[in-house]
Amino acid sequence: MYLLCTIAASLISFLFLKWLKRRRFCMDVKRLDGKTVLITGGNSGIGKETATAMAIRGARVIIACRDMEKAEKAVREIKATSHNLNVLHMHLDLANMRSIRDFCKTFLQREKRLDILINNAGMPSVLDWTDDSFSMCFGVNHLGHFLLTNLLLGRLKECAPSRVITLTCSAYKYQKLDFQDLNYNLFPFFTYCRSKLANIYFTQELARMMEGKGVTAYSVHPGYVQSNWTCHYSILFRIVMQVIMFMFFVSCEAGAQTVIHCAVADEVTAHSGGYFVDCRCASLRPFAKDAGVARKLWEASERMVKLA
Repeated sequence: MYLLCTIAASLISFLFLKWLKRRRFCMDVKRLDGKTVLITGGNSGIGKETATAMAIRGARVIIACRDMEKAEKAVREIKATSHNLNVLHMHLDLANMRSIRDFCKTFLQREKRLDILINNAGMPSVLDWTDDSFSMCFGVNHLGHFLLTNLLLGRLKECAPSRVITLTCSAYKYQKLDFQDLNYNLFPFFTYCRSKLANIYFTQELARMMEGKGVTAYSVHPGYVQSNWTCHYSILFRIVMQVIMFMFFVSCEAGAQTVIHCAVADEVTAHSGGYFVDCRCASLRPFAKDAGVARKLWEASERMVKLA
């Protein structure tokens, strides 16, 4: 009897965990032949799965990342899986503004098209600083992608209709921005939450600015994904998180589905500036829909990265 109860409890627990981890999959099979897709951090995790999906659809795929050895390996694997040889990598360090400017200069010289920009790369909640003295989370997750997108915006407009997809996280709801200290770095998790909220405001303001110009923008919460973000932490933390991720987090393939959906589905164009979860446009907390704050953040970000 005890054995039967144990088996039944285990089965119920397994089914419950599978229910928690259920995700919609992008069913749109649209081809992307002749299109160019740029993905930051496309050498692993969600970024690599997204890059593979774009390559399978026939796109020219460029993954931009800091580690060239990992990038080369990822390109080989993506080519083998997708049977698309039009996949390449370029060096980009989002923690260094000079690297971003150099990357964009080289990209614009080499590439005549940019149809889909996927701001995928990100830093978890770490207490560290970028080369330009920004907190690592805010500097990479928001400011780096802010500068990158702005420097490539002309090419996106030339290739309209085009799309900008920025990965965020539902953790945005735990913090609000403090314009007296945007570079806040006292509690790493709070800094991470603020960077993810900034991604949402950035997307909304970009969509407003590009209205009628053929460029649409979307922020995506991919879910909690079994990626390699724990590599920035201690071995003990990694071991504990591996167990938790196995139980409750979704695979990278599942996590990439909403990103892919926003990249290819026609229906999303009616929701430019929207926040997407599980392949659907989702609601936001009221404070995350403040157009005045979004505009203020945009102007502050321009000053911080010396864009103006």
